[in-house]
Amino acid sequence: MTPRSSSRHGLWALLASALFSLVVAGCATPQATAIDNELPFDQAVVQATDGLVTQTQNLPAFLAKLETKLAKRGVVLDSMIDADSGQQTGVTRLLEQRVTARMVSRFEQFEILPFQASSLQKAQYLLTGTMTRIPGTRARKSFRLSIALTELKSGKVVAQASAIARDDGLDTNPTPYYRDSPVLVKDKIIEGYIRTSSTPPGQPADDVYLGRIATAALVNDATNLYNSERYRDALAQYQTALTSPAGEQLRVLNGIYMTNLKLGRTAEAEKSFGRLVAFGIANNLLSVKFLFNPGGTEFWSDPKISSAYGMWIRQIAREATVAKVCMQVVGHTSKTGSDQANESLSLQRATYVEQRLDAESAELGRRTKSIGMGNRQNIVGSATDDARDALDRRVEFKIVPCGA
Repeated sequence: MTPRSSSRHGLWALLASALFSLVVAGCATPQATAIDNELPFDQAVVQATDGLVTQTQNLPAFLAKLETKLAKRGVVLDSMIDADSGQQTGVTRLLEQRVTARMVSRFEQFEILPFQASSLQKAQYLLTGTMTRIPGTRARKSFRLSIALTELKSGKVVAQASAIARDDGLDTNPTPYYRDSPVLVKDKIIEGYIRTSSTPPGQPADDVYLGRIATAALVNDATNLYNSERYRDALAQYQTALTSPAGEQLRVLNGIYMTNLKLGRTAEAEKSFGRLVAFGIANNLLSVKFLFNPGGTEFWSDPKISSAYGMWIRQIAREATVAKVCMQVVGHTSKTGSDQANESLSLQRATYVEQRLDAESAELGRRTKSIGMGNRQNIVGSATDDARDALDRRVEFKIVPCGA
């Protein structure tokens, strides 16, 4: 062997060794990144996003070619949510804007694609994220930001990161769809989204959520149309989603009801609310946002808020009677006021709703029971008594065995 050929052989051996090392490194499962010191919101977003992207650098997909510029990897973003309520809020929208802006501006290997059915065919990855209020005795209120990147082909989470953001007046108001929603829409699909956003790398994403991702893209589009007050277009998109294989779900049925109501289609709205209630009863998942006058048991006096309540009561009574179920009517209050007063008030409000149901169906009166939970099961817990914590003043209808 000549010196030149020996030199070439050594160079190829070195390159092969380097490539082998990269591949071996790529096969190792990245570790999730967790930043546990409290940071201002924008800094927390940067830390979480950079931690997420750093984990992808040794993935086989990014090591496939030894090139100076990697082919861009398509990423679709399913709208980020508040993990406690399942809602989109002003700050969860800000979170997704900040995360995607950071990824695009600092990491050129990523291309953010619209969350649409057509994009799912081209994208390699799915980006999800949540904000969870941290309970405890911190001097300031704070949120844990959790973001995850899932490989669509394998269904596995390939990177996950979290950071703690200080709540310096963050906008926790729900977006229009969730503000107007009569029900809590935190179902198994939303729960699956939340679990996926906290799943460690190398583990599968939630199958209930991921198996319905194509429908989620339709729902996302419809919800954006609703938020933009394009109610006719939103209704058409929700109806399209309903015809998809996984279309019968709370967010879709809820959207059809709300868009019909916005369009002044009273009969269609009542019919669609009845279908929403029937679905909720069948799945034991029906929490309705009845608002009451402060400190009282009468429904909110402003007809802009409460004009539909009579119809809601009528449809709940009708569907529960048809289904021949037994129910607990569970009242809740916000944290405002003393615990003792809230216990009493929540029971009084649940009793009022039960009496209204009984007036619609005497048969149902024998199968319902009122319970007051006070503020023990707050979802939001902000004690602001406005749109932000409307879910804390809900009335739940829980299906129980008759005779229990």
